Amino acid sequence: MKNVVLTGIGGQGTVLAAKILAQAAQVRGWHVRTAETIGMAQRGGSVTSHVRMGNEGEHVASPLVGAGAADMLIAFEPGEAARMLGLLDAQGVLVTASNVKQPVTASLSKTVYAAAPVLEALERREGATVVVDESALLELVGNSKALNIVLLTVAISQRDAQGNPLLGISLDEFKEAIRVCVKPKFVDMNLAAVDAVCKELGLR
Repeated sequence: MKNVVLTGIGGQGTVLAAKILAQAAQVRGWHVRTAETIGMAQRGGSVTSHVRMGNEGEHVASPLVGAGAADMLIAFEPGEAARMLGLLDAQGVLVTASNVKQPVTASLSKTVYAAAPVLEALERREGATVVVDESALLELVGNSKALNIVLLTVAISQRDAQGNPLLGISLDEFKEAIRVCVKPKFVDMNLAAVDAVCKELGLR
């Protein structure tokens, strides 16, 4: 079983990212279940998506990832990474964006919310933490709304100790899922974003 949690702020494309990941797993013939907690998404609130994939032929009974059970946490915002870290296995991989997006709770607080101390804390965790400079990559791909594609490209390209795709999904399967899930007029743009990120970061 492969368990992935995606978390971010409303408007960042978290739900679509989960849909693409689930579709990529289905391309492999895996049984998949997903669930979303959206809440105040349209008002800048937190969004969390669970994706559970039966990579060894299992039937997935429940869509929710339990505490400490996620193989990977994909965070579109570092504060949301910290908030949802309890769902990630101690040895699981965290892939997180590096820039702060102020959630509603932070905007109502008098305390300054900065990314640096949050990222420092995340990088001290036992498992691997991959911090993505999304601003540079989004500028490279020329599309400020491609954050979900940028982070998914990095996440799907992560390898285990044997050099195999950590999530068991190839970039070709990821691209096929994009073709299915993304509106036709945006498909080529998103596929180009995948290629640009891979070339820039040397991913495969």
